[in-house]
Amino acid sequence: MTEPAPPRRSQMPRFERQVLWGSALCALPAAASCGLVACWPQLFAKPLWAIVPLALTAWLVRWQFRRVVYPIYSLGSLLESLRQGDYSLRGVKGGMLGDVIYDINALAERLQDERLAFEESSFLLGKTLAAMDNAVMVFDRDGRLRLANPAACELLARTREAMFGSTVAELGLDEVWSQPSGSLIRQRFAGREGRFEVRRAPLRSGGHSAQLMVLSDVGRALREEERAAWQRLLRVLGHEVNNSLAPIHSMAGTLASLLARDPLPDDWREDMTSGLEVIGRRAESLGRFLAGYSRLARLPPPQRKRVELDALCRRVASMETSLTVVVTGGAALHVWADADQLEQALINLLRNAAEAAGQDGEVSIAWRVEHAQALIEVLDDGPGPPPSENLFVPFFTTKPGGSGIGLALVRQIAEAHEGQAQLLMRADGKCGACARLWLPLATAPSTD
Repeated sequence: MTEPAPPRRSQMPRFERQVLWGSALCALPAAASCGLVACWPQLFAKPLWAIVPLALTAWLVRWQFRRVVYPIYSLGSLLESLRQGDYSLRGVKGGMLGDVIYDINALAERLQDERLAFEESSFLLGKTLAAMDNAVMVFDRDGRLRLANPAACELLARTREAMFGSTVAELGLDEVWSQPSGSLIRQRFAGREGRFEVRRAPLRSGGHSAQLMVLSDVGRALREEERAAWQRLLRVLGHEVNNSLAPIHSMAGTLASLLARDPLPDDWREDMTSGLEVIGRRAESLGRFLAGYSRLARLPPPQRKRVELDALCRRVASMETSLTVVVTGGAALHVWADADQLEQALINLLRNAAEAAGQDGEVSIAWRVEHAQALIEVLDDGPGPPPSENLFVPFFTTKPGGSGIGLALVRQIAEAHEGQAQLLMRADGKCGACARLWLPLATAPSTD
């Protein structure tokens, strides 16, 4: 195997070529003096002719020294500034190390851009952590705190300076630290007490392992949702109860004034009878409303088993007497469901569809597989669902005399079966509503 040929002089780097030619130029006076001595030795009989080559050589050596060393000084200063983190210094292009200076300048510009991007990201991260309601803490491999957002300081009732470098035990987080990620605990901290979700994740910081811990106060969110739910419930209950009590109170006052008259009018019996009938009807309506509320509140957990969807849908369709429900059918499917609860949900959907379509309308029911779940669709050709987001809110109704229980019960049954319910406009271009009910397929033994 032959060795590679040495590089030609034209392939020599620029710096080496300039050093080589500069060194040769420094030796040129000495070489010229040697030639002159060989040709005219009498010229160097006088000392002046010997001093001139030496002075010229010394001046060229100094020129070559500055030409080589000063760019290296500049290069060292640039590298020192980079080491100190100052990326604003730039070298003057040109000279023997012009290519290296150009690369150093490009490196400094890139490092400066990366530092700016890092500072912007750090600023954004700091603002994000400061705006979070969840307590965020980062511990190093020794279990010492290295980062905490304001929510963590508020939760532990300590300043960031006092917390920094403290261990898990010193912060009183031993019990929380021992919990697996995703667990819910009730814990009393120095700042407040409540139910918290613990989230932990491994990190890498400075080449070493670290741990991220996030504490989310789920109790506060649950209380807000509970308060909003109670407000909706009380608003609907108050509206319904007032609708029944107002005519009862008015009619009771009218009957009392009637009985207070002396003598009684001739038709007082008829007025008394009609007034008592109004009071009875409103009391009966209020009783039905409260009975529906009790049924919704006492829905038991589903007792799920394998249910054949075809037979169940056909049986429920045959129960609707106001019109004939068209069963368009679908694939032979089985679902894990409580047959009685699922039957009640379908009865409510078909009853709503029949009331919307009217006696001359058309209602159909079909089922299929969609997104690995069984999808039941009930279609009608009525006016379509009203534009409201409260259709599944308990006791909300747009029908005169409606209880607002049917759709709420459907959703409650669907969610108890790990499914969901929807009421939409028909997507086939026809007028009417489309009620959808998703249920899990019976593709494996039940885990209940």
